[in-house]
Amino acid sequence: MPNTIISVKIGAEAGQGVKSAGLMLAKLAIRSGYHIYNHIEYPSLIKGGHNVLQVNISKEEVTAPRKVNDILIALNQDTINKHVTEFAGEAGLIYDSEAKIDTSKVPSTVALIGVPLSKIAKEAGNSDLLINTVALGAVTAVLGGNLIILNGLISEEFGSKGDEVVKVNVTAAENGFKFVTENYKQHLKNSLSPLESLSNFVPYMAIDGNESVALGAISAGLQYAAIYPMSPISNILAVLAENQEKYGYIYKQPEDELSAINMAIGASYAGARAMTSTSGGGFCLMTEGYGLAGMTETPLVIIEGMRPGPATCLPTWSDQGDLQMILNAHQGDFPRIVLAAGDAKEVFELTMKAFNLADKYQTPVVLIIDKNICENAQSFPLYEYPEYKIDRGKLNMQKIEGYKRYASDPEGISQRTIPGVGNFFIANSDEHDEEGYSNEESDNRNRMMEKRMTKLKTCKEQDMEKPQLFGPESAEITIVSWGSNKGTITQALKSLENVNYVHINWMSPFPAEALTEMLSKSKYILNVECNYTGQMERLIRENTKININESFLKYDGRQIYPEEIIDKVNNIRSKK
Repeated sequence: MPNTIISVKIGAEAGQGVKSAGLMLAKLAIRSGYHIYNHIEYPSLIKGGHNVLQVNISKEEVTAPRKVNDILIALNQDTINKHVTEFAGEAGLIYDSEAKIDTSKVPSTVALIGVPLSKIAKEAGNSDLLINTVALGAVTAVLGGNLIILNGLISEEFGSKGDEVVKVNVTAAENGFKFVTENYKQHLKNSLSPLESLSNFVPYMAIDGNESVALGAISAGLQYAAIYPMSPISNILAVLAENQEKYGYIYKQPEDELSAINMAIGASYAGARAMTSTSGGGFCLMTEGYGLAGMTETPLVIIEGMRPGPATCLPTWSDQGDLQMILNAHQGDFPRIVLAAGDAKEVFELTMKAFNLADKYQTPVVLIIDKNICENAQSFPLYEYPEYKIDRGKLNMQKIEGYKRYASDPEGISQRTIPGVGNFFIANSDEHDEEGYSNEESDNRNRMMEKRMTKLKTCKEQDMEKPQLFGPESAEITIVSWGSNKGTITQALKSLENVNYVHINWMSPFPAEALTEMLSKSKYILNVECNYTGQMERLIRENTKININESFLKYDGRQIYPEEIIDKVNNIRSKK
């Protein structure tokens, strides 16, 4: 693939500030006129372990990580040991020349940039905590970045901690920058110098999927959220908890996932726009409430952040193995609307959409994301939503004569009300008649079941969107996929000719007709997923007559790289 992307990987032991340094470098790139994609990996340990973050920088949009690194910043020996095979052709290694670092296995083509990180850190503020800031100054120098912009970012980051903290961090960065510019002039690049077009650059932000969920919910008029922390969605609740007074909603941290979904259902029953969020293991606990919301026709937004299973498995890694569970969880049939986002911007948009869909169809709406979307930051223009209007559906706050909560309706959607406005009705988990009374008669059962399930037909006709097509309408090879694979595939398409990509956002109801029309033009279809059984392929096969020629499945918890997609496509072509 064209080397228009500069990849910088920072590695260290947990607690050495890998994430904060990586985010600072990403912000430096954005404010210098570049696009970024941050990819973070860390083990599921309470303390310690190897943390690593790759910052990908480009003049053009960058939507995925790379398998190789142009610069590796090794704050310990373990980083070199684990990533010594990942250097790009002309790469550089920044390491602590004062520490006992063995570089003997580093390829001879790699420039060794030894910087006394710990010494400079102690001179700046008598603290090893400043090592990552020194390294940040050093890599800024290597890339030709602007020290003034970096110092401004440091002031913003540490301003709340006092002038002295800002001062020592600025000194640490400046001294790291100075050491490199004075001692390694032959290795200095021009990869991060502010672009000439910076004055006309649209304001961008570095944002991940968790932050986008929270912002989307707030923008959609969130009134109540109950979320129990669980990786990879924990930062959703962190953002919501921090901003509840400012935006006037309630965030409640319950004792477990069962309480979370039931509290959210109770809040929605009382008329609030409510949501909960969890990962696969927590969703298993929520499934009883999932069905309860379907039976009582209570609006509910559920965000499900996928990670590998079964059981605890790989808590801090990524996977796409929850699709079929979400589509089939809980006993019996009920209308569930299931969406899947492909990046943080889609997360924001689909979160807002989910609240309107839940209210309109009075049923649970699940938005599926995965760890890569949850925690990997990408640069996007500031989110705008001028056309979005809050739609509460058939919510009536007035007294209605002869009110029937579950009255039959051609669209399957009855008038909804809340307790306290004078409309009597019963809501429980039994099959019921139009007023909510338990009723086991076969005619009533048929009528109520058909009424509820009609919602999916109505949703399909009125709200369901077609899959997105990237690339030419007709191509030699068509890739079909979903979730965070979107960024990887669209990045790979830049290096592939005569290949297109169909990205699916709607899982239930499923866009069978539109997908059939799009894929029927395909000469060879490659399905790409991060699970073992090909769950999207199964969904396509269940709903269409389309034949998938081949699947590329990855299930080691790691993100698919654009290089892997390119290799797979080239392999298909060689066999053809």
